[in-house]
Amino acid sequence: MQNLDEFKSLLASPKKIVITTHHKPDADALGSSLGWAGYLQQLGHQVNVITPSDYPRFLNWMSGESDVINYEGHEAQSAQLIADADLVCCLDFSALSRINEMGELVRASKARKLLIDHHLSPEDFADFVFWDTKAAATAELVYDLIVLLGDKALITIPMAECLYAGIMTDTGSFRHSSTTKKVHEVVSELIELGIVPSRIHKLIYDNHTEQRLRFLGYALSEKLRVLPEYGVAYFAITRDELKRFDSQTGDTEGLVNYALSIEGIVMGVLMIDRSEMVKISFRSVGDFSVNAFAREHFDGGGHKNAAGGKSHLSLDETEQKLLALLPQYREQLLACNNESSY
Repeated sequence: MQNLDEFKSLLASPKKIVITTHHKPDADALGSSLGWAGYLQQLGHQVNVITPSDYPRFLNWMSGESDVINYEGHEAQSAQLIADADLVCCLDFSALSRINEMGELVRASKARKLLIDHHLSPEDFADFVFWDTKAAATAELVYDLIVLLGDKALITIPMAECLYAGIMTDTGSFRHSSTTKKVHEVVSELIELGIVPSRIHKLIYDNHTEQRLRFLGYALSEKLRVLPEYGVAYFAITRDELKRFDSQTGDTEGLVNYALSIEGIVMGVLMIDRSEMVKISFRSVGDFSVNAFAREHFDGGGHKNAAGGKSHLSLDETEQKLLALLPQYREQLLACNNESSY
């Protein structure tokens, strides 16, 4: 952070602070937000965490979660808090469009803005930026920033649990290429504080409903499409199928990774009809950039090997658009498939 001293001065006296993160927050989004909130509260600030939407129930155990304000249903309260804030902290997203209607509220607020993020191509809206695409998770950056501010001693066990959850999930339980020596060093510091990794893993990965497991079985047996001639596998999930299995927020999380786990697959895609639009998740291995693919064709972006997108076409039309694009990427996809390492 280039203007670190100015940021320290801002935090030197009590402020009204709002923390927000992207639509449908995952463990990194919510964990980094609550970890950062815990730190700011210890400094004596008045802190409110506002999410643009709901989030998976398996994140409800995080310290401070019960005080999170969901913008949906609390629009007036949220707007007032943002307007009155001295500082708005934007975590785990790179563009204000990722927080839906809240984006313009944040843009219009007279508050100073802080961006903490690890996604590509950040929008230029923040006064303070702590951004690194090499970071495995925004939670890792929150830890780094607290240390940089000289307050490592203020990291409590509940804060450490939130940060560990963010790092664990965004690295795919430490199996993605983003898992570096530094990641393990940060995690070792969090464990030394007294967290129990097995407990956090169970709370996130072994805490689902029976219906979610039945949906997963249905998706794998009936909805998985594999195109070995392109090195692509994908799911296209309809609204009726979500309703059939009483799908809740978070129930489709991780499904796209099953497509990518198949031998010879370079890109996995998950398309879900969410009524207002088709939401798309992309995953890849090697040098195939789903960030570039999503940006060019599906109004999205993210990381090189993990990105999101959207389509205002029907689910069938979106699927056909994807299939029509694959021939022009065939050589690139198959070249990645021949790589000896990912």
